[in-house]
Amino acid sequence: MKIAPKFYLFLVLNLIFGFSVFGQKITRDFSFKSGGTVEIKNFFGRVFVIASEQNETGDSRVFLETEAAESNLKIESGGNLKIEVVSENASQRIDLTLKIPDRSRLKIQTKAGEVNFSGNFGSAEVFTETGTIAADVPLENLYYDFVWTRSRPRLLSDVELKEVKEKAAGKFVVSGKITKEKTDEPKKENETEIVSETGKKTEKPKRNDNKIELYLTTERGIILLNVQPNEVPSNLRERPLTEAAKAVIRSGDSLLTEAIRRASPKFFGDYAKTLPPLRREPTFSKGKPDEIIPIANVKKVLVQVTDINNRAIGNLEKKDFEVAESGREREIISVEKSSAPFNLVLLLDVSGSVDNYVDFIRKSARNFVNTVDRQDKVAIVIFNEDVKRLSVFTGDKNQLSESLDTFDAGGGTAYYDALAYVLTETLKPLQGERTAIVALTDGDDNRSFLPFDALLGSIQESGALIYPLYVPSGLIAASATSDPTKAADPLRTRYLSLTSKAESEGEALAKISGGVYYPITQINQLQKAYEDIVVQLRTAYTVTFRSDVLENRASGSNIASPRLKIKAKRENSFVKLGSVVSVEDKKVSGN
Repeated sequence: MKIAPKFYLFLVLNLIFGFSVFGQKITRDFSFKSGGTVEIKNFFGRVFVIASEQNETGDSRVFLETEAAESNLKIESGGNLKIEVVSENASQRIDLTLKIPDRSRLKIQTKAGEVNFSGNFGSAEVFTETGTIAADVPLENLYYDFVWTRSRPRLLSDVELKEVKEKAAGKFVVSGKITKEKTDEPKKENETEIVSETGKKTEKPKRNDNKIELYLTTERGIILLNVQPNEVPSNLRERPLTEAAKAVIRSGDSLLTEAIRRASPKFFGDYAKTLPPLRREPTFSKGKPDEIIPIANVKKVLVQVTDINNRAIGNLEKKDFEVAESGREREIISVEKSSAPFNLVLLLDVSGSVDNYVDFIRKSARNFVNTVDRQDKVAIVIFNEDVKRLSVFTGDKNQLSESLDTFDAGGGTAYYDALAYVLTETLKPLQGERTAIVALTDGDDNRSFLPFDALLGSIQESGALIYPLYVPSGLIAASATSDPTKAADPLRTRYLSLTSKAESEGEALAKISGGVYYPITQINQLQKAYEDIVVQLRTAYTVTFRSDVLENRASGSNIASPRLKIKAKRENSFVKLGSVVSVEDKKVSGN
């Protein structure tokens, strides 16, 4: 049994980016009997366990890594292994990571600490008070019993489980088994023939060595089955699908759709039954040699060049670029500043509840619309618990302004779902064109079906630039007071800020997409941000070059081929390719 890939990646990332597990690492190993039990008590820390195949010699060993001092560990070893962390309170947090043999039995007890285990166990018994329990195990022959003793279930599973049952004393239980049918194997391979005292032959099932038993109990924690913590959405309560979620499902984006299925399996299944079979994008079979013809030997590609901080680099010339196709350098005919229009979605968070929130959003949105050039097209999408499109793409600023009078504010915040809606519903038809999203929000999500990490692949694939413009909700309320000294707490109004989670995610959205992140600390920074966004979008170049690459004209695509590489010679510069078009050679002259 190999280490489950999702857990392995999760563990490696955490080792790199900063769990406290390995400040000054202590590594120990213990002899262990095959099929033995590892018992762990760690009330104020995290526990990570990987079950994996033993080495070729067949030696059974358990490996422990921690930064705990010897005096903080009480260990009993032999055929089985017991590890107890000795600490008096949560300030003495100690995390443990163990690698144990396949088919071992596992017993873990924590309070608020996370328990994350992966591999082919014989059984796992885990108890926490409020800690998350994340199991990543084979599903071919799984017996599970999940219990919440002091709350309704908070559960996310990669596979469909039995229905929740309410028991006495306020307990809730989810239990059942998952078995994989093996119709291709003769039944007798799973049975042993025995002879009774009467001489009659009967069949007795063999002991199933692949069975996994999970007994997971928590007071108020979250249980995850083959779903890692970074894949958990903001709200674990199963609820009817929103219009945003339905649009994502209709789009056919497999990663986003799978995340919604996990978050609300029942409602997902009900909605999926109403949809026609998914229509795949047309594909082209491999053409015959005479179908592959040279396209025009001159191409134009739209590029944006940014520095290490994702800021657009201006004033570049022909001498500042290099172009290559399929590893061969190409002649650059010209480099010009681009005047191509862009399609921009203004995504507005209308989930706020402060009195002046609606007026603030309307005024801010109108100011942005007035900043954008008339040649560009803007669509407006608002969101709270769901999404609503106020305007399709248009350059009519009066129409855009009027659409902003048609909404009220209030409700929860499904920010991630709204981003997915824009990517799959609003921008997908414009693939290959210049597209961008400006998100005006406080960055915090509490209602989405989708987790943040599920968005990242779709963002990269879309090619859309994202400009997160994050405004603390408290700052909007404080802005209503013209004289800050008359506020109930004058000092606090000077330090209203975003959550650390919003900050990190805003930075990630900008970096992954090629946009710029704008954390707003004063209301008067908004207009400066709008003007800067327009400058960033306008700082692009059209690079014209000669090409002799053979392509299939039937594809009709204007998306840059992975064989095309463009490099800017400026230090610490990065080039993002946009649409590519072929042009007639006679219409182009060098500069």
